[in-house]
Amino acid sequence: MSETTVETVSLDDFEDARRRAIAALRDGGLVVVPTDTVYGVVADAFQPQATQRLFAAKGQSRDVPLPVVIRTPRQVNGLVEDVPEAAERLMAAYWPGPLTLVFRTSTGLTWDLGEDHGTVALRLPSDDLLLAVVADVGPLACTGANRRGEPAPSSVSEAAAQLGAAVALYVDGGPRAGQGSTIVDVTHDAAHVLRSGTIPDDHIRQVATGEVGWGQRPDEDPPPATPAAEDPPPGIPAAEGPPPGTPAAEDPPPGTPVAEGRPPATPAAEDPPPGKPAADGAPPPEPPAGATALEPPAPDQDPET
Repeated sequence: MSETTVETVSLDDFEDARRRAIAALRDGGLVVVPTDTVYGVVADAFQPQATQRLFAAKGQSRDVPLPVVIRTPRQVNGLVEDVPEAAERLMAAYWPGPLTLVFRTSTGLTWDLGEDHGTVALRLPSDDLLLAVVADVGPLACTGANRRGEPAPSSVSEAAAQLGAAVALYVDGGPRAGQGSTIVDVTHDAAHVLRSGTIPDDHIRQVATGEVGWGQRPDEDPPPATPAAEDPPPGIPAAEGPPPGTPAAEDPPPGTPVAEGRPPATPAAEDPPPGKPAADGAPPPEPPAGATALEPPAPDQDPET
């Protein structure tokens, strides 16, 4: 039995790969691409015939809906019904990256992702090619480039061996040894891990519940603290003032010549009057205590990849 010939393009020529992937997707075809986790197969999410081809190519039941990849958090609001705070915290910490969030989907969308029961799984990957294609085509249905029940491929040849001629174009980006994304349900009050992946479950919990700062991850080191003034080591006396009864040094009376070798007293520097800039380009004084601080910026807005 002869091997099936498939069309393959190397990611070494990024622009050619991007252009050919976009053309194949616009024609309703399937494209296998390297992602920041494993190899995935994508289709235009808003072409129902394309997503139906994706189910057929994988041998996947419609009871397992297709995830969707986007290129910016701002796209979330147009695709989902609500973005709870736990989701915003997780997006700020882990997007772009190997995190898939399951939301309640907006009504009236013309896609066919399978029996989704009113939900959609969204991911913002960190792979340059995938982001560039999404920027042109729009949101893509994206799942592992494997037949149902088979392992996710780590190379384009493994993907081609499973999906063959069902895919219009294979993009070869070299080996991918990543683990699948962590999938988290944010349709309820609390975030719930549906599938463990690259991000540890406990880190998901800590971020979602606000145990770490906005946009931070539990595994990140905190900023170094400013060292406090220390007492001198034992045995070293602390600096002392003059002995009791010693008069303080005074400036000579007006008109008295200054002793040779002693510089004249320098007057203390004064703040400029209100409205006048400080001399020599010095920065303006700090705002008074109680001034309103800037709020931290709100975040802009695969089960198998």
